Amino acid sequence: MPGLFDPLDLGSIALPNRIVMAPLTRARAGRETIPNQMMADYYAQRASAGLIISEATGISREGLGWPGAPGLWSNAQVEGWKAVTSAVHKAGGRIVAQLWHMGRLVHPDLGLGQPVSSSATMAPDLAHTYEGKKPYVEAYAATRSDIRRIIGDYVCAARKAIAAGFDGVQIHGANGYLVDQFLRDSANFRTDEYGGSIENRLRFASEVLEAVGDAIGMDRVGIRFSPNIYSQGIEDSDPIPLFTALAHRLEELKVPWIELREAHQPTSAGAIPTAPVSPAMRPIYSGKILLNSDYDGRSARARMAEGIADAISFGRPFISNPDLVRRIAIGAPLAPGDIATFYSGAAEGYIDYPTLDEAVAA
Repeated sequence: MPGLFDPLDLGSIALPNRIVMAPLTRARAGRETIPNQMMADYYAQRASAGLIISEATGISREGLGWPGAPGLWSNAQVEGWKAVTSAVHKAGGRIVAQLWHMGRLVHPDLGLGQPVSSSATMAPDLAHTYEGKKPYVEAYAATRSDIRRIIGDYVCAARKAIAAGFDGVQIHGANGYLVDQFLRDSANFRTDEYGGSIENRLRFASEVLEAVGDAIGMDRVGIRFSPNIYSQGIEDSDPIPLFTALAHRLEELKVPWIELREAHQPTSAGAIPTAPVSPAMRPIYSGKILLNSDYDGRSARARMAEGIADAISFGRPFISNPDLVRRIAIGAPLAPGDIATFYSGAAEGYIDYPTLDEAVAA
């Protein structure tokens, strides 16, 4: 079986190792939603990853509902991202842009209007805004015209990602955001061709992937799912049939890689995982499967040895260990992260974590 330090091709992207940096919202782009030099430094520090998947990046003002997160709909944002991708490439890395529409999880204070979703529903809990946490508002059900417009926004953002120097894109289809809101029967109550049966609920994700693949080449496209946990009000009553049907669709579309946030223990938010879907998807889907959720070096190697995962993506460990790849390679201890600074917007807890050599020298 391949190991964590063997090379891997994800479509047209050649990885030198199979330790992938998972998408991590860090809220350093400010109200302007434009990437900056601090972000370029942060990503370049972590360029030893086989692949960096960028933080979730809004495809439109309508779809971006997290304070301080970046976007990819304006020329100014493209120029900001160019500095990031250039820094990563100069450091020997590869990076793809994760394209994000949050759907019903966008508060009007940030999205500048009533949010849109698969159906007229309201997210649970509270939204993050620049003025603090506020209750969500009910989303309206996307019309066919809205769906065409939003797919166009994905295409536009994908083209801008390539113009900004990214090696490809990943569609965010996980964690209760818009693609997930169409996929799952807990949020999709439509009676048209986008709702009801599993085949219909797959339609929105399929059309997004097909349109983006036509625009930039399917060999540069991946997608992320969170199949076996309840996340931000979203789950499915029977995920195995849903995700095996999805595996067939991904195979038909020739999507070269997927990332599954497939929890194998309770998540940091307290979600209890159901049965994993990757064993059911593997015999159907011939593309590469990246698994994510609370791995360290030892558990990642064990999961790779099972023959389902082609790579492992690491989230929080990359926050506080910019040289995570080396630490895993030599079995060095991992530095803990400071949760209080995860979304602070400052350099502290972002670009000031030392490498192992720097920590030893200090």
